[in-house]
Amino acid sequence: MTHVLTRRQLLERAAVGGSVLTVPGLLAACGGSSKKAASTTASHQLAKTLRFSNWTLYMDRNNKTHSYPSLIEFQKKYGVHVDYTTDINDNASYFGKIQGALSRGQSINRDIVVLTDNDRYLGLMIRKGWAQKLDKSAIPNMKNLIAVQQHPNFDPNRDYSLPWQSGMTGIAYNDKLSDPVLSVDDLLTNPKLKGKVTCLNSMGDALTIVMLANGDDPTKVTDKSFNAALNRIKKAVDSKQIRQFTGNDYAPLLAKGDLSAAMSWSGDIAQLGNKHIHWNVPKDGGALWTDNMLIPKGGNVYTACVYMNYVYDPKVQGLMEAGDPKRNITGIFYIPPVAGAGEWAKKYDPSVANNTLIFPTQKMLDSVKIFDSKALNNEKYLTAWQNLISG
Repeated sequence: MTHVLTRRQLLERAAVGGSVLTVPGLLAACGGSSKKAASTTASHQLAKTLRFSNWTLYMDRNNKTHSYPSLIEFQKKYGVHVDYTTDINDNASYFGKIQGALSRGQSINRDIVVLTDNDRYLGLMIRKGWAQKLDKSAIPNMKNLIAVQQHPNFDPNRDYSLPWQSGMTGIAYNDKLSDPVLSVDDLLTNPKLKGKVTCLNSMGDALTIVMLANGDDPTKVTDKSFNAALNRIKKAVDSKQIRQFTGNDYAPLLAKGDLSAAMSWSGDIAQLGNKHIHWNVPKDGGALWTDNMLIPKGGNVYTACVYMNYVYDPKVQGLMEAGDPKRNITGIFYIPPVAGAGEWAKKYDPSVANNTLIFPTQKMLDSVKIFDSKALNNEKYLTAWQNLISG
């Protein structure tokens, strides 16, 4: 499992031939305690600084100035400086950095952090009481949350979280090296692909699409369905069909032609923008995952919620998603959670609005599933999976 580079750093290196954008925070962080956060929330006073931790290349950005247009507009509108830090490399390592302080009741000096729902740590933050309740009175634009995201099992009433962006897990292939790879069966057994494919090292991603190919339900995992999927992947490893397990690092390998096909995240391929790399939901179905905003203990609830309300404005979300080529702004290129964002995206960049990796069709959405959150916290499953990917 690779933690040195994030998904988006690797994509950028593949796209621009090894150079990496410098994406500094807009202003230095200011301190804050739990007590201060409680008082500002009670009085509904905005803090001077919003402290926001996110993944790399997960914000609209100006390619000339390396700044973030939507964050600058938020600062102008509300007078709140934004300390934006791209310090989340993966869910496990980030949770490892913050759990010590949170377990001692200390602030981590962040008002918003972004974690993924197909890993165990998002639900763990909520169950341990390390995430603060949203102030929904400050988020009237929450009404724009799309229906499929309104009642997740880890936070049924969206009391603690709001989606940042979503993506789908499916199959990508390089048409210069392979015929279309449209099924898990093809990916795992086609002799022409032997040693030229990779499997994602995320249990939720990989097992979802393999379970669907097996005719099982990944939203309700049983020992039988888990073992069947695990053994199928193990067989492909033992036969050398699967070259390796990857995190983000499959994308540049695909772009360079070192791989023929891979289990893949939709947004990665949209960001890559390589005409020879194609992505599809496997014929038996794919996975849906979402990165979610949380307010950790010690964060300023009111300021964080005002920001969440801002990004849930469809006009703002449309710019964040599509960017604006006329102003040299690149968008996020993942699936937005805000109804109406597509209409605004069309005004900025119609090619983004028409890209089904970013704005999926209803047929695509109907064919993707969210992995069973209970299985993500089953120690027996986690151990078996870890043994497989590290063996």
